[in-house]
Amino acid sequence: MNRLLIAALTGTAVAAALAAPVSASTYNITIQGTDAIFLAGRTDLTIPDPSAPWGDNNPATDDGMLRHGNSTPEEAKETLPPSLGVAGGDIVRVLDPVSGGINFFNGNLNGFFGPEGNSSLTSSTIAGFGGISGYKGTQGALVGVFLDGSIPSGGPMPTTLDFAVVGTDFASLSPGLGQVFFIGDGQTSGGVFHEFVAPTGATRVFFGVPDAFAFNGVPGAYDDNDGSYKIRVGINAIPTIPLPAGALLLISALGAFGLIGRRRA
Repeated sequence: MNRLLIAALTGTAVAAALAAPVSASTYNITIQGTDAIFLAGRTDLTIPDPSAPWGDNNPATDDGMLRHGNSTPEEAKETLPPSLGVAGGDIVRVLDPVSGGINFFNGNLNGFFGPEGNSSLTSSTIAGFGGISGYKGTQGALVGVFLDGSIPSGGPMPTTLDFAVVGTDFASLSPGLGQVFFIGDGQTSGGVFHEFVAPTGATRVFFGVPDAFAFNGVPGAYDDNDGSYKIRVGINAIPTIPLPAGALLLISALGAFGLIGRRRA
């Protein structure tokens, strides 16, 4: 094999490697009203029975989510938020198929809310917890947080992103590790997907809700939450709503009919 051919083949291989697509996947995730974003990655914690006290009003302590002093109609137990694997530089997009809702109030008062949450961007200011930043934004919105492979406890608290300042109409956002970020319905007012860029060192992205008493102060008050909603998440992919099986069968039948028609023509 001559040198020119070897060089050409080597160049082709390098070009192919550089052009290799980033892994792209789409996932369905259910978000529960009890999915506490501040418990992201906290596999070291034992969540007590919902009838037991947990947490306190001191944001400097790392001792759990603050609960109601008396029993609630729901007696809900906090849950660790769901997560997906990522790598630094991955782009995360979220689609809200408008399925379900979460109630944050004792006895299902005030209705159920979707990923956009409730009230204004200045209505909720929640302290950070155990290596996870605080949250400033819409009450009870869908939020996320990127983490590396370690348990986020202790150490300096990441800076809290203020979405009254950042707004919710951004096209792209690059949070740091441990910074809680607003997702909402996953789109701008113009219907364009928000793009959340995973920071260097990220191995996981978590999805959950931020809650506290009156949506302010230390994290907690999850024990009276109920309901859930579904989202679709794209990692380096555009999430879409899959067609129901009946629609797929109809499309398949129409396609076959068209093919037969063309053959007869």
